[in-house]
Amino acid sequence: MRHFKQICAGLIMLLASTLWSQVGNTPAQPDNNDSRMLTPPPVSGQTYPTAFASEERSNYLRGGVTFTNAYTDNAVGAVNGHTVSDVSYSVAPMIALDETTSRLHLLLTYAPGFTFYQRTSSRNEADQNASIDFQYRLSPHVTFSARDGFQKSSNVFNQPYLTSVGAVSGGTQVANFSVIAPIADLIRNSGDVSLTYQFSPNSMIGASGTFTTLRYPNPAQVPGLYDASSQSGSAFYSHRISKMHYLGANYQYQRLVSYPTVGLNETQTHAVVLFYTLYANSRLSVSFFGGPQHSDTVQPPLLLATLFGPLLLQLPAARAWTPTAGASLSWQGRLNTAAVSYSHVISGGGGLFGAVHMDSASASVRQQITRTLSGSVAGAYVQNNAVGAFSPGTSNGHSVSGTASVQQQFGQHVNLQLGYTRLHQSYSNVAVISLTPNTNREFISLSYQFSRPLGR
Repeated sequence: MRHFKQICAGLIMLLASTLWSQVGNTPAQPDNNDSRMLTPPPVSGQTYPTAFASEERSNYLRGGVTFTNAYTDNAVGAVNGHTVSDVSYSVAPMIALDETTSRLHLLLTYAPGFTFYQRTSSRNEADQNASIDFQYRLSPHVTFSARDGFQKSSNVFNQPYLTSVGAVSGGTQVANFSVIAPIADLIRNSGDVSLTYQFSPNSMIGASGTFTTLRYPNPAQVPGLYDASSQSGSAFYSHRISKMHYLGANYQYQRLVSYPTVGLNETQTHAVVLFYTLYANSRLSVSFFGGPQHSDTVQPPLLLATLFGPLLLQLPAARAWTPTAGASLSWQGRLNTAAVSYSHVISGGGGLFGAVHMDSASASVRQQITRTLSGSVAGAYVQNNAVGAFSPGTSNGHSVSGTASVQQQFGQHVNLQLGYTRLHQSYSNVAVISLTPNTNREFISLSYQFSRPLGR
């Protein structure tokens, strides 16, 4: 942890000292959107938008409530070798503040939730979801941003407002939330801060720090899964070759930790990544990245039973060079959106025994069918292979998920949504998943939403 803090502090302080000296010595300049560079997706830390261009609005207070009725064939896990189905009823209020000025963009969202089960009332739950997205331009060419998302839930599918389902990212560092215990208490938090500085008409530098935490308050519900955390820091340089072409380099550091029953499993990585982004127009972008990545993994000792009693065997540290690479595409039209990405990176295990080589592919498509009817499809495939020496607690495997839905709008405030979600996972050493690898869920939701303009 101290090593990570020193690296992140050094990167931020080095960049900040340059930025503040420029801010203090540079007179105010008129805002010129044509000269301001974009932060390319590989280093922006943001997911691609799913809202239509015609839906994007700011300076509004939004609120609402959603009622959901769902059927799942995997409500409580395996009982006598068979899954148990159930019907649930959920209510989820929401309030959000979206404010934009010439320098500031602030988005605050809070969405608690309450779920009641028809057969297994012991699974009744209360959820908490909150997020913040803050961006502030300190000067015409210096931008500070911070994001944080918190989730406390017993059912990852009952998240109508802040769910990560369908989120597609073009980033070089992506949190791994692909390992899912469908019905289990969890607390998840992820956030990042970044500072960017456009020091010339076509050149930009930036630094960022990111963290994630994953906790299972009741370990008995998730045999084979463990608490985890990660911290990372990066610094990048981006050059705009022309209005359409961006080229740059990024240095990354990661500390990935999982907490098994004994000790901890820790992996530290260093990578130098080149990236390229093509902005074909204001709606379409394509990005690529790749480079070498070095990993250093220390695993907890193995507890062996011998004739002379228990014996702790310390595994040697595992060090390796591996490639990291990825590509992504995003389209945001007036009546449709699409995003697709692929990445091969070292990432946290998302509850597995340790860090993993993660091959991740995801896609999301949303289409306005008529003036009041829209449809969406999202899916992902993730292969997780353990980093370091294989031990009894390690599990390689994959996850496949997909959601399809249609949404009908009635007037300005009422929406009806029908959808289906399919989840398949294969992890032989994770009992909570291997016993019930498949989950199917059909749902219908009715929501009422309102928005009020700010300052009018």
